[in-house]
Amino acid sequence: MKNPAYPSFLELDITPAPYDQARIHIIPVELEKSVSYGSGTAAGPGAILAASLQLEAFDGKTVPGKAGIYTHQPLACQADETEKDLEAIAAEVAMVIEKKGVPAILGGEHTVTLGALKAFERTNRKIGVVQFDAHADLRDSYESNPLSHACVMRRVHDMGIPFFQIGIRSLSEEEDTFRKTHNIKSLDAADLYIGGIPAEILPRDFPEELYITFDVDCFDASIMPATGTPEPGGLTWYQVMDLLHKVAEKRMICGFDVVELAPIRGMQAPDFTAAKLVYKLIGLAVG
Repeated sequence: MKNPAYPSFLELDITPAPYDQARIHIIPVELEKSVSYGSGTAAGPGAILAASLQLEAFDGKTVPGKAGIYTHQPLACQADETEKDLEAIAAEVAMVIEKKGVPAILGGEHTVTLGALKAFERTNRKIGVVQFDAHADLRDSYESNPLSHACVMRRVHDMGIPFFQIGIRSLSEEEDTFRKTHNIKSLDAADLYIGGIPAEILPRDFPEELYITFDVDCFDASIMPATGTPEPGGLTWYQVMDLLHKVAEKRMICGFDVVELAPIRGMQAPDFTAAKLVYKLIGLAVG
């Protein structure tokens, strides 16, 4: 039975679809084990689901929710080892992939991405990852933890999955060297500020199927203060929308996550912003 503390995504306007008929599968993941500054990401999924009840089902052009949305029970991620939590995420995502659905993971810390990608990796599908983030997340280990939220994209690189970074504006010397050595492609926040958004974002040989991982600290802190590691100089709402549309224009979104929301009590705007972002991603995935 559905946990009454967690509403289904957009349930006031869109009747939740049966599991087998849903195109979009919302998977709340309450993972919070390696946060290194502010805390609270475990509460992110519930805040996004609650805020989704205030969304308009009509997005200005269509009603993406008509494709069918099913909201899963939250994954509490309380295993004694993070690897076990990632396997639980992978198992949940694998069932969605088997049903030809689109997994939409609500974090939780950024490490949840690895669980979802494990499921895709096991299908042998050729996918590419587009990372929206303030941080490169390319450290080999952080605070002696190779599965820290600061190491996510390094582990993605280890998996052999190509990725493209957007909005980066904070990285260590080690990460900068790694990006140059391995020719990691990116469109950093400073590049966007100076040169604007280019007509084409991704390299032409980038995979046709995309998994989008969106750390909410990609937004400027004035828009998204509710995150554990805020950085000034971030992206605006319309910059993100333009980038997402251009990234998805000639490709297919096979899955996505929105992570690192750390709700601030009494401040609804960040939660609503994250929920609206999720719905925009749903629209791009089913459009």
